[in-house]
Amino acid sequence: MNENKNRATFQSRLGFILVSAGCAIGLGNVWKFPYICGQNGGGAFLFLYLICLVLLGLPILICEFAIGRGSNRSLSQAFNRLEKPGSRYHCTKYTSIAGNYLLMMFYTMVTGWMLYYAFKYATGSLDASSTAATAEAFKDMQASPWLMLIFSAIVIILCIGVCALGLQNGIEKVTKIMMILLMALMVVLAVNSIRLKGASEGLKFFLVPDFDVFKEKGFTSVLFAAMTQAFFTLSIGIGTMEIFGSYLKKDRTLVGESVNVIVLDTAVAVVAGLIIIPACFAYGIEPDSGPSLLFITLPNVFHHMASSRLWGIFFFIFMSFAALSTVIAVFENIITMSVELWDWSRKKSLIVNLVMILVLTMPAVFGFNLLKNIQPMGAGSTIMDLEDFLVSSNLLPLGSLVGVLFCVRKNGWGWENFIKEANTGKGKHIPNWLRSYMAYVVPALICFIYLKGYYDTFSNRSLPVLIGWMCFAVILLVLIFWAAFSKSKKNLENPIDK
Repeated sequence: MNENKNRATFQSRLGFILVSAGCAIGLGNVWKFPYICGQNGGGAFLFLYLICLVLLGLPILICEFAIGRGSNRSLSQAFNRLEKPGSRYHCTKYTSIAGNYLLMMFYTMVTGWMLYYAFKYATGSLDASSTAATAEAFKDMQASPWLMLIFSAIVIILCIGVCALGLQNGIEKVTKIMMILLMALMVVLAVNSIRLKGASEGLKFFLVPDFDVFKEKGFTSVLFAAMTQAFFTLSIGIGTMEIFGSYLKKDRTLVGESVNVIVLDTAVAVVAGLIIIPACFAYGIEPDSGPSLLFITLPNVFHHMASSRLWGIFFFIFMSFAALSTVIAVFENIITMSVELWDWSRKKSLIVNLVMILVLTMPAVFGFNLLKNIQPMGAGSTIMDLEDFLVSSNLLPLGSLVGVLFCVRKNGWGWENFIKEANTGKGKHIPNWLRSYMAYVVPALICFIYLKGYYDTFSNRSLPVLIGWMCFAVILLVLIFWAAFSKSKKNLENPIDK
């Protein structure tokens, strides 16, 4: 294999950790984690979540980094370079490409919401005197397609501009600054929240496990919630972490690098909980109110604080940084995939994808207003709900399953090649006895999360609809295992190595 000597690398180890963590740290950490934690008993959920991160998230993340570093390519070409002749893993690369575009079709819009609310607080134009007022403000924003398009466009142009500066001078430098500011803002916000009168009950709820919740909620229900959150929080499955592995030097083992990313990702999620949950308890609000917590409930909470406008500005700037770091990371993956797959120049890829993502964002934006009568996931759903379902409940788990099988199956990359790459450099090594766990237990857990996600999504429908969707989910799994376990009759050339 001819290594690409011109492949960009990170300027520093800290840069890699912050950029990779910035990709993982997104709205799932600072938006979804606090209310999922609130819905599932606080400290008991947190305890299971940390265990699931180690048992499920860590092995998959190591696989993604190893595939990236071993191939020196994005997922658009990584399987082509590493798979055994005759393998079919390369057929799955198009789902990774589709996953990145689908994610940006709605994620850029939601990131625009964060910027808009930061702007509203900065100009003092947000009426947060009551939850009815904040609900009306959120509804008005969603009813204005041009307002949402403008802020989505700002997000897209900003992030494409950062990628245009390159890996070291753009992505690494900008993400470093954003992550440092993000963490500083989080500390300030968390200290303010835990100092509120009545916040101690929130701290106890969040940090002290009360295992009696297992009797109320059901252990399996809380475990599944923890497992699902641990799985999705790391942005694994569509190559957004793999691409940064391809920019990584070989001086450190991937176990230590992956642990550092997970620790930072988890720290941000926990501190986000320290910001939101004590504040909710201080003002008698349940911390399990779902997505509306962010745009409707919390602005009303800030309204009752001293210097409410300042805390609102800080909070939504912090949310914007968290979301923007993910958008930048996914954009870099999209741009690199385009360059490698279609042999474009980086400049062409930047321009084409700027226009494409602007256009592809429109269905999600219009789904709240001009196209609100299109309800693809049932009554009350939006186009964004469909896009989120395709990414979160399909492409992320299926992509992760492919990555793990590729690293452990002989007709993929193979266990020996995988651990050789993962264990290259200084640091902790993957022990050989983990092979069976990664070959059987991790894929089984991914399949469980995948099928349970389908069941939860469609269990409130009629029985024929539920059976139909579950059959569809099983068919997709069969196709994945077909790609992983079968070989084509002809040996396939790796065109990138010609």
